[in-house]
Amino acid sequence: MKALIGLLLLVFGHNVSSVIHSLQFFQTASSGLPTFPEYVMVVMVDEVQIEYYDSNTRRTISKQDWADQANREDPDSLVRETENRKGNQQVAEGNMGTLKKRFNQTGGAHIIQSMTGCEWDDEDGTTEGYNQHGYDGEDFLSLDLKTLTWVAPVHQAFSTKLKLDHNTAYNQYVKNYYTKECVDDLKKLVVYGKSTLQRTERPRVSLLQRSPSSPVVCHATGFYPDRVVVFWRRDGQELHEQVDPGEVLPNHDGTFQVSVDLDLTAVPQEDWGRYECVVQLKGIEDISTTLDPAHIRTNRGDNHILAFILTGVAVLAVVVAAVVGVFLYQKRNDSDKRHKPVGSVTSSENTEGQNPSPEAQPLTTVRS
Repeated sequence: MKALIGLLLLVFGHNVSSVIHSLQFFQTASSGLPTFPEYVMVVMVDEVQIEYYDSNTRRTISKQDWADQANREDPDSLVRETENRKGNQQVAEGNMGTLKKRFNQTGGAHIIQSMTGCEWDDEDGTTEGYNQHGYDGEDFLSLDLKTLTWVAPVHQAFSTKLKLDHNTAYNQYVKNYYTKECVDDLKKLVVYGKSTLQRTERPRVSLLQRSPSSPVVCHATGFYPDRVVVFWRRDGQELHEQVDPGEVLPNHDGTFQVSVDLDLTAVPQEDWGRYECVVQLKGIEDISTTLDPAHIRTNRGDNHILAFILTGVAVLAVVVAAVVGVFLYQKRNDSDKRHKPVGSVTSSENTEGQNPSPEAQPLTTVRS
């Protein structure tokens, strides 16, 4: 996989100019996790949380002042959304019982997750919608928007797939939502949040190393947006071997961080000066940091900054997994038009011929 990524970057180069905006609805239903709410829903725009609801508080909470502007156009929208979330919670509880039966489970901890939403490229105007559901960390059901058919990677989801495939009217409605309504809502929210979502914050770059035999880490933090490119190069040529890129992670202040490791096991120290770390972010000049041993922060002596940073990254990863990451099962990633998570569907098992209500039931109903 790393070789393939390297080949693609070699052929096409880096592109940090294209901005892809997203409106996403993350939902989770859990069982057997006493310290975690049984149902949680988070709404995000460009990976910035704007709304939160859980089954403990039973309230929809706005997380961004700029997102409140849309609510002011319809003062009752949060009230209606909260009532819809309560309905979602009931659907999720029923789904959990059904899936336990389908997978022959009687106890333990279990999680249903879904991610629905849309993306919009503000340069070429292309859009994309997605509707993905998972159970216990594995794919369970997803919508192929091009064919308007449902994909069931496990046999326990096949009966739901068949019922949804035959609901052509609803599938067409979902397509219309993804290609127009969701995108329109996203564009409006991007305008409201322009000062936050379209800002640029310059990264701080450090070189870190745990021990003389450890890889050297190029650590960039404090940048926004998250669409950053960080890579190592030698003698001006980008490296696709010896490197181990990490994931972009959020900081507590809304900025992001990322690290890229460089393995120098076979490189004599006198050649280190041939290497440099490059950070590219739209709106700023490239930041190049030469691999100079004098500038590397380590755990040796009284310098504990590396341990502090790396420990902070580990703790942050746990927090992200608990607060946001739990809603995403290793996939990429409304009563009023603004927050209509149409991607979530209701099967004909419970509608009995009525039109499905995606606003009220964002988790796929799988009862049998």
